Amino acid sequence: MDRRTFVAATAATSLSGSSAPLPRRAYRDGVELSIIGFGGIVVMGYEQKEANRIVASAWERGVNYFDVAPSYGDGEAEIKLGPALEPYRKNAFLACKTTRRDANGARQEFEQSLRRLRTDFFDLYQFHAVSSLADVEKILSPGGAGEFFLRMKQEGKVRFLGFSAHHAEAALALMDKFPVDSILFPVNFVCWHEGRFGPQMLERAKEKKIARLALKGMAHTTWPKDLPRERRKYSKCWYEPLDEPEKARLALGWTLSQEITAAIPPGEKSLFDLALSIGASFSPLNRAQTEQVASLAKGKEPIFRA
Repeated sequence: MDRRTFVAATAATSLSGSSAPLPRRAYRDGVELSIIGFGGIVVMGYEQKEANRIVASAWERGVNYFDVAPSYGDGEAEIKLGPALEPYRKNAFLACKTTRRDANGARQEFEQSLRRLRTDFFDLYQFHAVSSLADVEKILSPGGAGEFFLRMKQEGKVRFLGFSAHHAEAALALMDKFPVDSILFPVNFVCWHEGRFGPQMLERAKEKKIARLALKGMAHTTWPKDLPRERRKYSKCWYEPLDEPEKARLALGWTLSQEITAAIPPGEKSLFDLALSIGASFSPLNRAQTEQVASLAKGKEPIFRA
């Protein structure tokens, strides 16, 4: 699908029917995902009853894509998301991850995540935060996590394989050397314009017909170095996000205007709610808006550079 067809299809989907508040896009093999995904960090810090309500509300608004990892809150995100998602699990797309690069370690985290999330399979299982060529080498080496991933897919315990990445060179290498179905990576306007980070990964994934899932669409820049952690406005964000509605609409709208399937917004509940509103009324940015985004990025320090 070329860019013009992709944008037209998205715009048409967002206007169709009132039963799906969030538009959906093709992932692969007939699977469609809500263009806004639910990051498990959102339920951290809430009692289980409230976590259940948050997930139920997201489901009612059309979210069917949920992503989590055992490292989020030292397991809290998985522990809270499991019971909350259980009523919807049959029809939900659940993605999980592991930071372990060896097969035995990946197996241990995989089995723990299944228990916590109250499921017997994952729709998508990912190498988490691939950040160096050394990570890639460990994953692909004999006894590496890659062997375990392939075995889980063969056994039907995982439908799709992927990875999240914050390092362009490592992402390109892993896409070339391992049969991934999707990549989860920052598609962010400041990283793109000021850090030259993102275009190369998007293009390689398109060439290889790998689905694209986006992170950090609402990130603006790094927190000031002299700002203590306790004084940051958003404790769940290690970067400074955009929370002004119009600026956030431009930033996330720019991300959603790229050839991606879905975007996972920040883990702060208020920012997730803002992202849902933006997603429900999304239409691709026009030229003037695209120029505004470039201006908004100018001179800002990107959270990732190529």
